[in-house]
Amino acid sequence: MPSAGRAFTWQALFALKRQGIATAAVLLHTGLSSYMDDELDRQHPASEEEYLIPPATAARIRQTHRHGGRIIAVGTTVVRALESAAAATGEVQTGHGYTRLHITAAHVLKTVDSLLTGLHEPEASHLDLLTAFLPAEQIRAAYEEAVQRRYLWHEFGDLNLIL
Repeated sequence: MPSAGRAFTWQALFALKRQGIATAAVLLHTGLSSYMDDELDRQHPASEEEYLIPPATAARIRQTHRHGGRIIAVGTTVVRALESAAAATGEVQTGHGYTRLHITAAHVLKTVDSLLTGLHEPEASHLDLLTAFLPAEQIRAAYEEAVQRRYLWHEFGDLNLIL
């Protein structure tokens, strides 16, 4: 599970389902996003990450788009996987793949409309990815407020939903 998904209890998932909100699974094999050492991080950029998009997931995403629904990714790795799986045709394809996709403000999102994610360090590439959803100034303002309010960071910290 991406760390952004840790907040979903079975009760929360059932409540979403009762409200007509569908979920779909993506299999992710992620690596370390940091060695917790600035010099090592500079020498070893983030590795590629493996993913598997099951047929039912690809079909549900395509159906949701056709009906004007919203795809909310739970975690930045899910965004990278889904956007990579849609790179060739513009819509998510079933299959196994690897991504090194670095998403920034210049990336036009093809699949994902919204994102539930944790708070990331200012130097993290995860923060670059957020600029595909919102202007950098807006993200910076939200992060400044999070610091002022003493929000918790990263794996076991607070979450934010970008709609």
